[in-house]
Amino acid sequence: MENEATLEGRLQAAAEAIRPADETEIKKAKSHWDAIAKPLHGLGLLEDALARMAGIAPLRREYKKCIVSFCADNGVVAQGVTQTDSGVTAIVGGNMLTGRASVCCMSRVTGAEVLPVDAGMLTEVEGMRSIKVARGTKDLSLEPAMTRQECLSVLLSGMALAGELAEKGYTLLAAGEMGIGNTTTTSAVAAALLGRPAAEMTGKGAGLSDGGLVRKIAVIDSAIALHRPDPADPVDVIGKVGGFDIAAMTGFYLGCALHRTPAIMDGFISTVAALAAVRLCPAVRDALTASHLSAEPGAGYVMEELGLPPLLRLGMALGEGTGAASAMPLIDMALRVYFDMPSFDGIGIDAYQPL
Repeated sequence: MENEATLEGRLQAAAEAIRPADETEIKKAKSHWDAIAKPLHGLGLLEDALARMAGIAPLRREYKKCIVSFCADNGVVAQGVTQTDSGVTAIVGGNMLTGRASVCCMSRVTGAEVLPVDAGMLTEVEGMRSIKVARGTKDLSLEPAMTRQECLSVLLSGMALAGELAEKGYTLLAAGEMGIGNTTTTSAVAAALLGRPAAEMTGKGAGLSDGGLVRKIAVIDSAIALHRPDPADPVDVIGKVGGFDIAAMTGFYLGCALHRTPAIMDGFISTVAALAAVRLCPAVRDALTASHLSAEPGAGYVMEELGLPPLLRLGMALGEGTGAASAMPLIDMALRVYFDMPSFDGIGIDAYQPL
């Protein structure tokens, strides 16, 4: 592992190299939408999503898609904040590798590939890509979840993976996750970044009891009070109260923006990582599309802070990248309209006028 100073330098250099969206291309895309023979802004958020994508890279009829699902374990599971134990992480990660996980079933519908990545699991799954530097995080209720060096290393590996996929010709990327205990770490990171109490940001995850939720909130409040993560320093926040999956996704979004590749966010955990990435480099926001609004209580606060309205509101709480997979067919359909619909001039009727 590289030393901390080198890792910091690499992150700073990447953030400085990321360019914002091309506003001229966004305006061209919006003008094209308005010229299509349909009511103005008739496809609503789908028109906005494609216009934003046009500002990052030229729109295309077909996208080569990949959903990367970062898998990691969390030491805070020892505090009884989950319904299941950490062994489930490796089981679901293995199912992703063999195409039997929920995200794989859904992705086959939209033609997306699924790439599971070990970002910090307790165990290894044979054949799975690995970027991990440790087998799970420490118990954040007792000590920082990871060192700053570990956090930076996994973050930069996530960034490099996005660049690698872009170089291989993938033109639309998404990030998901799998890791027992990661709604606890995510709620902690969100509470620290937004300066809100844990009670507002924390839900039952994969099915806690009412008593379990009370314990989960108390663990998060205690950890934040103990470690005092700096909200102005996302790396500090993730390192102290986050998870390796969050670190990897934060870097992944930075990499997508750096390599001008549109990225679809998944649910609560994914959007919190996106918020961390945007705090590190505001221009990252331009590369992002919000797929859905998670059922977790903190999801709306994070989405509001990002200023990116979700395409879907399905009450989903699955993760893995399933929300991103759900949004991909909508984007595909919008692209068909964008490229294949005639203009008002083409069918000889007067165009709608903004009033």
